[in-house]
Amino acid sequence: MTSAIGPPGPRGVPVAGSLPRYARDPFGFLTDLRETYGDIAAFDLGPNRTYLLATPEAVERVLVAEEASFSKPEFQSDALGELLGEGLLLSEGDVWKQRQAIANPAFAPDRVANLAPTMVERAVAMVERWDDGDERDVEWEMTRTTLEIIVEAMFGIDLDPGRARQIRLLLEPVGAQFEPDPRRAVLPDWVPTPDRREFDRSIAELERIVDLFVTRRRARGVEPDDRDLLALLLRARERGAIDETGIRDELLTMLLAGHDTTALVLTYAWALLSEHPDVETRVHEEVDALFADLEGPASLTAADVRGLATLRNVLRETMRLYPPVYVLFRQAERPVTFSGYRLPEGSLVALSQWVLHRDPRSFERPTRFDPDRWLEPTHPSYAYFPFGAGPRSCIGKGFTMLEAPIIAAIVAREFRPRRIDEGPLELRGSLTAHPEGGMPMRLERRS
Repeated sequence: MTSAIGPPGPRGVPVAGSLPRYARDPFGFLTDLRETYGDIAAFDLGPNRTYLLATPEAVERVLVAEEASFSKPEFQSDALGELLGEGLLLSEGDVWKQRQAIANPAFAPDRVANLAPTMVERAVAMVERWDDGDERDVEWEMTRTTLEIIVEAMFGIDLDPGRARQIRLLLEPVGAQFEPDPRRAVLPDWVPTPDRREFDRSIAELERIVDLFVTRRRARGVEPDDRDLLALLLRARERGAIDETGIRDELLTMLLAGHDTTALVLTYAWALLSEHPDVETRVHEEVDALFADLEGPASLTAADVRGLATLRNVLRETMRLYPPVYVLFRQAERPVTFSGYRLPEGSLVALSQWVLHRDPRSFERPTRFDPDRWLEPTHPSYAYFPFGAGPRSCIGKGFTMLEAPIIAAIVAREFRPRRIDEGPLELRGSLTAHPEGGMPMRLERRS
């Protein structure tokens, strides 16, 4: 039976709704919604009537079984569209299918496996910059390395350190533009606020950098068997399947999304391992045993990484506790019914990895860091979805699940990162979940 009364939820303030509370702490707000109101809760994000759907079954319906009935929401597309245009992250329908077909060969399993030497080389270069006792922002260290890897692997270009730092600085105002902010709910986009001007300047500069990458790649030449993303895009341009603007959109999408998830997973993994020395010891023993049978890091392969069971489970558990993408929004293209409530066409639905990954109905002692829960997983399908699910799941999942353990193994072979700050991690909600103030850690060389 369908209820004519809407789902329960908090009463917000005029105009902004629950956006002020969400902006202060999206993680706590979403958790409180689930705990207070159950599997479906209604709230207002500014002018957008929104429904948190907090069951694995809802994730499957929205992202898999009925995904054609749910589109990327307008509020995200309008803002991100200025940067990413019709890149894979935002495009819909035939455009998305065409772009996906162009990009797929760059992420084919055999090609990703062959990128292991690139990932190893960049990870080794990182640890060679470190000394015993160094205090560094590990989030930046991971970001720099994953940026270098994605640009070399997908653009076919070496990224120098200065350019990597420039890109990171340019991405900060971009990410800040998507942090929940009640002021943006009432101000139209054309109002030239300082944040907006900085955002516009960053977009222009990122586009200029990407154009330079394209010029360099064209000058180097594209061979028929090259399968880096930029080579695929340039060949698609020659046959009229994409234009210059489309190439820029895809490269900006890759630049934004292609490094961030891996960098954050590794950042949180180091923080968790520093707080759980028993698990860290097991990781070291596993890594040491692997490298004892190798001639050196340069000989590390994708097949070797598949044997690092403990390390891979650490990364899975890290993505459960600290999913980089912590909430997905979709817009209903038709009236839909969930948990007996009828939601009208145009409704915004929220699926939160943060909430479902910590649901005690799916994960025993859900706030505990326990990599061994992945030895025999018992959670329902779609209770865990760090890369999304269905046709629109992350194209780079296989890339991340090779890159992250390679970098982690190279670091764990040499160092023990140790948190400098104490207490619970404070998170900042943007497009992804970042540690507030970075992740300052002391690097202890293993003897």
